[in-house]
Amino acid sequence: MYYKKLTGEKCYLAPIDENDVSLYTAWFNDLEVTRNLLAFSWSLNEKHERETLEKISKDNNYGIHDLGNDALIGGVGLHDLDFLHRRCEIGVFIGDKSYWGKGFGTEALHLLARFAFDYLNIRNIMLRVFEFNERAIKCYQKVGFKIIGKRRRAIEIERKVYDIIYMDLLSEDLS
Repeated sequence: MYYKKLTGEKCYLAPIDENDVSLYTAWFNDLEVTRNLLAFSWSLNEKHERETLEKISKDNNYGIHDLGNDALIGGVGLHDLDFLHRRCEIGVFIGDKSYWGKGFGTEALHLLARFAFDYLNIRNIMLRVFEFNERAIKCYQKVGFKIIGKRRRAIEIERKVYDIIYMDLLSEDLS
């Protein structure tokens, strides 16, 4: 059973359920999924993924679920929360490729950003994205994220070198 923490029109965010370890393990071993994440180099077994889920489930990390059928389709979370300076980082992924390009990631980001601003008193949310991940950049811009800079030639994937783009969001930017 999943417990709805934040609900949108297409999806809801629920605390991570460690019983979904097999699904997360499959996603994080799928290069097509992880190629766009900082996790592309990981090779995980269920034991390691279970330990990871146990650790991150204690923080502001959530499963993304299809509101229509409760299917777990990905994850979203807040990282490096700094309550003194009221800032954090955010990350999102859609592991179920049949949901790619359908707005679920956009809505999940919006839900969690609103929660961070309204309930955690965060002022600034940042994320990092590889320059080749144009679909993600468009998603982030739909939410209201602005490009604030880049780290040049900072990552090499498939023998090509790319910049890492930094984006941030303030409450008034949230669309």
